[in-house]
Amino acid sequence: MFARKLDSDVFVIGGGPAGLATAIAARRKGFSVTLADGASPPIDKPCGEGMMPETHRVLRDLGVRISVREGYPFRGIRFVANGVCFAADFPTGQGIGIRRPSLHRLMVNEAENLGVNLLWKTPVRGIGSSEVQLGHGVFATRWIIGADGSASRVRRWSGLDNPGRRVQRSAVRRHYRVRPWSDYAEVHWGASSQAYVTPISSEEVCIVVMAESREDANFERALNDLPELRERLGSAALASRERGAVTAMHSLRRVSRGNVALVGDASGGVDAITGEGLRLAFRQAQALAEAIGSRDLFQYERAHHQLARRPRWMGNLMLQLAGDAWLRARAMRTMHRRPELFARLLAIHVGDATPKDVLATGAQFSWQFLAA
Repeated sequence: MFARKLDSDVFVIGGGPAGLATAIAARRKGFSVTLADGASPPIDKPCGEGMMPETHRVLRDLGVRISVREGYPFRGIRFVANGVCFAADFPTGQGIGIRRPSLHRLMVNEAENLGVNLLWKTPVRGIGSSEVQLGHGVFATRWIIGADGSASRVRRWSGLDNPGRRVQRSAVRRHYRVRPWSDYAEVHWGASSQAYVTPISSEEVCIVVMAESREDANFERALNDLPELRERLGSAALASRERGAVTAMHSLRRVSRGNVALVGDASGGVDAITGEGLRLAFRQAQALAEAIGSRDLFQYERAHHQLARRPRWMGNLMLQLAGDAWLRARAMRTMHRRPELFARLLAIHVGDATPKDVLATGAQFSWQFLAA
């Protein structure tokens, strides 16, 4: 199968954060790594630009450091809905807001320092059993990694394009030049849309509006539905052009076949409102590098399934709240009256809770919910 000399042990297709994290993790395991992407850095993507404490920790484990000058810390999550608001601090550590191109530059620098062979402006035309086909030739490789996003061609080429249930929503991002009014990342809940607000510098916030329909994700329409946020923004100037995207909750039956594996959005996804996309991708990258080291992609299959369980559960909960006004109002009243329950749910969300804590919190929340 590998009769001719390998050009690279690992070939990563896709140069976003998931692909770069995989390349970095594999290189740290001692493999030669090549990464190709049709774009050139820095690569932007409309997203909430906030990283939970665990995401920040995994990034540091990969060797990527974010300085105070490049990122902006936040202490927890705050929910705002119909005049009701409540917040909780992260149990350990701080989150950090950072513009996506800045994060991308830092990850590219680390990959370059480690000796990853980066092929920018290099579209991949196809894959074979032991090769990657580029426009200017063929690369022989042992492992092929698809990190090419939710519309992954690698997924299709490898026969892994068999998604289960898919829930898709529209998202639109803007940056506003305004001093952050809170040291929390905020989720504002309206009748038909939600807005995720992340402080990313001392003079700027990132706002992503999400809704089931493109019409409801319109910024002006959403702000009319979110009076607290509209008042906070006042006459603040835009600091970037508006960008739209699609956010989706979906999973695959398998994320590997033969010597091909998928990572990041190519391997499934969680709705952006969870703030879990990057953490999931970085953890998957680490697990995949471990599995490649063991020459056992079934090990990665197991890890991938385990890693997705918690964010998928949280994503389903958040989407239920988004889609059911009665349920949302009752849940918000419950957490407003008992903010310690929200703190426990946040601890579960960021992975700082034991299975016993999860069961106890679920039971308490159910009881309080019924009494709301």
